[in-house]
Amino acid sequence: MKIYEPAEDSYLMSEVLKKELLKFLKKNPNLKFLEVGVGSGIHLETAKKLGAKNIFSCDINPTAVEHCRILGFNCVKSNLFEKIKGKFDIIIFNPPYLPEDKNEPKQSRLATTGGEKGSEIINKFLKQAKLHLKKDGKIFLLTSSLTRDINFLNYKKKLLNKKKIFFEELFIWEITS
Repeated sequence: MKIYEPAEDSYLMSEVLKKELLKFLKKNPNLKFLEVGVGSGIHLETAKKLGAKNIFSCDINPTAVEHCRILGFNCVKSNLFEKIKGKFDIIIFNPPYLPEDKNEPKQSRLATTGGEKGSEIINKFLKQAKLHLKKDGKIFLLTSSLTRDINFLNYKKKLLNKKKIFFEELFIWEITS
């Protein structure tokens, strides 16, 4: 199984992390950081360079998990929060967010397709994240203008950044309880 290679969405998330994570690390240098859907580990590297020490991660793709372990990160194979214990100050997720496209090769769908409307995985994530987010914690979530019917539940959301690319616009949200 291939690892999702960084693309525009990954770089947009990294840009936001560089700015936002630094603020949180100044307040709490021992914050607990979790990335769900770690892929290549680009955001783990960013968090480490910024000074985060308590970095955890997971992915459904065993190749991505092994890759991030080789890079020296604590990473487990998990479908969203299935194998995750504890609460975190920062949770980030660059999910599969595109609506299903029957013409897309099955191999790449795992990394790009979030369900029929594109929001099914995001909605499961948001539901499960409530149990793993500390009281004053924050979620950084990437979505697309093509993603339909996201249920943000009772979370508060704030748009941190957006970028227009090709046929869509990407958004990075800061989400709090």
